[in-house]
Amino acid sequence: MRLLLIALLVVVCGAADAATTIDVCFNYGCAASAAVSFGDERLAAVGALFATASDAVAERDAIALAVAAMHRVAGEQSPIAADRAGNFLDDGVDGRMDCIDHATTTTRFLALMAARGWLRFHRVLEPARRSRVIFQHFSAVIEEIEPATVPPVEVPEQVPSRDAAFDVPDHVPLSLALCDCQNVVGDIAEPAAPEVPAAAPPPAVGTPGARFVVDSWFGNHGEPAVILPLAQWLDGEGPNVQ
Repeated sequence: MRLLLIALLVVVCGAADAATTIDVCFNYGCAASAAVSFGDERLAAVGALFATASDAVAERDAIALAVAAMHRVAGEQSPIAADRAGNFLDDGVDGRMDCIDHATTTTRFLALMAARGWLRFHRVLEPARRSRVIFQHFSAVIEEIEPATVPPVEVPEQVPSRDAAFDVPDHVPLSLALCDCQNVVGDIAEPAAPEVPAAAPPPAVGTPGARFVVDSWFGNHGEPAVILPLAQWLDGEGPNVQ
């Protein structure tokens, strides 16, 4: 009986380890929340979006799609599938999300991406706030970082052996032995320079330190997040939604 209980615990713990849980919040100002489970298969599909991201620009494109995919998974397990762009199209609907809900939830999604090692060109920061007259708006933020550098290929020095140092024709030693004929020295060919394999190209470098908002509030539920330079966003840039 004890062995059976241990076996059941192993199965349950294994099942628990196969899923990752994230709290998503909604109904404005994170008034409500729901725990959403992401299984390995769903996470693998999200992670695959980053497979071909070879620079920061491509990674931001992947982030926009990954945030959308994670919102769609969350919408299957919580009422946030009812969320619409802005604040007025879903007014009073259970599951509606304002910018605080989006900034909080999207930041949690980004943190998971970073923890999984999908973000190679960015790190996750605290949400940003912009204020225009009496209106405030919040968004998740990422910062571009220097990509991990590829160590240079070390090529061992190739020193020709004594025998292979020079290509000496057979007639040269004999000519030098019979006379003081220095003109035959010119027949000795210098060895060709050893071929050095080309070094791997350095990783693409963008603008480390540049910050961008990842704003999922601008679109309907499950649409790609809008990614803008933070400075432009603070200046009011973005889709015209209310």
